Amino acid sequence: MTKGILPSQIIILCLLTLAITIAAVPGYLSGKWTWKDQPQVTQIKEIASIRKTSLPLEGWKTLTQKEIVIGGNQWSMQIIEKPEQDPVTLLLMPQDYYKNHPQVEWVDIQGLEKWKTDSHTTLKFKTGEKENNEVTAHFFKGWNNQTFAVVQWYAWPNGGNFAPAQWFWVDQKAQLKRQRVPWVGVSVKIPIEPLSELKDVEPLAKSLAQTIQATLDKNIFQR
Repeated sequence: MTKGILPSQIIILCLLTLAITIAAVPGYLSGKWTWKDQPQVTQIKEIASIRKTSLPLEGWKTLTQKEIVIGGNQWSMQIIEKPEQDPVTLLLMPQDYYKNHPQVEWVDIQGLEKWKTDSHTTLKFKTGEKENNEVTAHFFKGWNNQTFAVVQWYAWPNGGNFAPAQWFWVDQKAQLKRQRVPWVGVSVKIPIEPLSELKDVEPLAKSLAQTIQATLDKNIFQR
């Protein structure tokens, strides 16, 4: 008969997991990995191409698209609109090298916009066909000379999160199978009235975010 795991063994396993976490996360955040190498990202060319062309979004018309530099990184800036809706700014930063990982992209945008922010919350929505496929985005108000509802997340195949560490864990799990999880930084800026509340624009923000994620899943990640 096989013996069960003793409490002392569970404690040792937990301590080992904690030690690995403490050792790995600082290296991830600094960009200095101690491991020999990582598997390649197979879709890297398709993902990087986002900067050169607009992302076709169902129900939305692209007015302009161009490549811009934010914080030393190359982004796609796409202006989109739909009937009875002011133009919305969509920023996309694709992974363009297999060792690149999410870091301080949201801080870079904050520095560019020089806006004040409040009403910070999360926006959750389903993606893909599986029940557990979900995106958790950062949803907040930002203002300078204008006021916006802002949605930000790192998109990856059939999922996403605004926190870089969440991508880290998903990617580590994939690497156990010698695979990788590609990512794209997404920032959406929706004009709103200064006194508007986020709940007033939440249906639009969620619908647009779902459309963006679904388009990335179909046109970019699944190529």
